Amino acid sequence: MVSGEKFDLLLDDELDMLVTFPQPKIENLASYYKSETYISHTDANKSLFDKVYQLVKKHTIKQKIKWIESFELEEKTILDIGCGTGDFLEACKNSSWKVTGIEPNEAARNLSIKKVNQNVEADIKTLLDEKKQMFDVITMWHVLEHVTNLKEYTAQLKKLLKPKGILVIAVPNYKSYDAKHYGKFWAAYDVPRHLWHFSQKSIEVLFSKLSLELIKTIPMKFDSYYVSLLSEKNKTKTGNPLKAFYNGFKSNRKAKRDKEYSSLVYILKNHE
Repeated sequence: MVSGEKFDLLLDDELDMLVTFPQPKIENLASYYKSETYISHTDANKSLFDKVYQLVKKHTIKQKIKWIESFELEEKTILDIGCGTGDFLEACKNSSWKVTGIEPNEAARNLSIKKVNQNVEADIKTLLDEKKQMFDVITMWHVLEHVTNLKEYTAQLKKLLKPKGILVIAVPNYKSYDAKHYGKFWAAYDVPRHLWHFSQKSIEVLFSKLSLELIKTIPMKFDSYYVSLLSEKNKTKTGNPLKAFYNGFKSNRKAKRDKEYSSLVYILKNHE
């Protein structure tokens, strides 16, 4: 979408996961995020698309707060990785959570710091080096697909999670109807910013190796419409909102039967 380069998706049989190939060099990754269309790094509210995105974001943040408030926890400490411009962190703070954020993008991180009035780290290694804090809840809203070393990163998550703590992972689902319908134009492939492309089996197998049990899966129904809208634009260059809406609706309707929604939230519990 940014560079015009082409990448392959290779199947990892063990994890039932697609892997972007070739993997871009770490020092080159930042260049793929330098795009005005990367809306999660801005508070853009100019175009109709921006306004709809921000409206939906407010709604989903309320949902996310309800989900984390439903957990039985010792305290209310939360780490949001990939916190973007800080709207979710701000909502958590307003709900009496002790919040910490991680955001690699400097511009987005500065916006987040202003909203929560405290430090937001650039890298998870800072928290690991301090070796002081563990969290009741760790959230990654469409972030796991971006991390450069998947096995190492998931092990780091485990170290930061309290015993009986909760890990919340939201990622696109490459087995959804909209993924199959749009194929190489499916916006949620977003190569090479998305390095890994997960199925439901991927998440369960990956985290079971860390003694993290999948206890609940929740659909993100708005994502099918959003991704279909972007996919139509990828496919036709101009986009077709009505067609995108229909395909998003069709994806959710099919997912009622097979549970393969465009994006899914996975709730995992630490048993160590």
